[in-house]
Amino acid sequence: MQPDEQALAFPCADEWLTAILSPAAAPARRGVLIVVGGPQYRAGSHRQFALLARALAAQGIPAMRFDYRGMGDSSGPARNFEGVDADLRAAIDRFMAAVPGLQEVVIWGLCDAASAALFYARHDRRVSGLVLLNPWARTPDGLARATLKHYYVERLLQPALWKKIASGQFEFCKALRSFSGLLRASLRGPAEAPVAPPAAQAMAAVPAMPASPDLHARMLAGWQEFAGPILLIISGADLTAQEFLDMVKASRQWRKLLAAPRVQRHTLHAADHTFSRREWRDQVAAWTAAWVAETGARA
Repeated sequence: MQPDEQALAFPCADEWLTAILSPAAAPARRGVLIVVGGPQYRAGSHRQFALLARALAAQGIPAMRFDYRGMGDSSGPARNFEGVDADLRAAIDRFMAAVPGLQEVVIWGLCDAASAALFYARHDRRVSGLVLLNPWARTPDGLARATLKHYYVERLLQPALWKKIASGQFEFCKALRSFSGLLRASLRGPAEAPVAPPAAQAMAAVPAMPASPDLHARMLAGWQEFAGPILLIISGADLTAQEFLDMVKASRQWRKLLAAPRVQRHTLHAADHTFSRREWRDQVAAWTAAWVAETGARA
């Protein structure tokens, strides 16, 4: 019989964090810590985090999802993903205290939570693996290039666009201004943020606060210095994911890192940023559970 979920509260600095533990029925040495990404809380978009935690627990993998400071029901001022190392450490402390026999933790993160996991993992030996979904590598010029390369090319292939043009409803001047602004931003670099088309904005998550200028360098250092296995899951219909992949393609160091045997990669070609359909969420949960079990057995 599956144990009941437990609500937890624990301190971090001078604040209190809130979490939900989904315990497994049998003792386990490895669990999954689910970190929120963007301006949301521990249930996740479309209840993805809640459903994931329960699916993992049902397969014998304890899971805990929590709100870091300033998010959801946790106290404190709002903060972004670059300042949550203390929150992750406090959450792992509480997770391991709540699950007797737990010896190591896999951090699971979507979007900027994936980047936060990269920053933190190398500093904590208890972290034995990372599951990273659509990592956040957003820069103004990177977004501009990704939008031009992926959004506009795909848009030209859509019959709805040509019907709109034929009917005289297409706003050429507005589209040209948007395209020109993105082109200038992609050539100029990170000095000025571009304005993406509304449809493109809907495909990408937006963290509550801007990232620091050295985001790519910090992500690279985190990946290089973390020695454990990594599961990378990519959405095919997501600008955030495409921007990350464009960064990888442009860097020999990144390409080498992703080609390493310790990295397993899956792509859901039709999925959006938050895996909003049931079949996408179920596939992510299945990949996660299988990978956690496989890499745990090899440890």
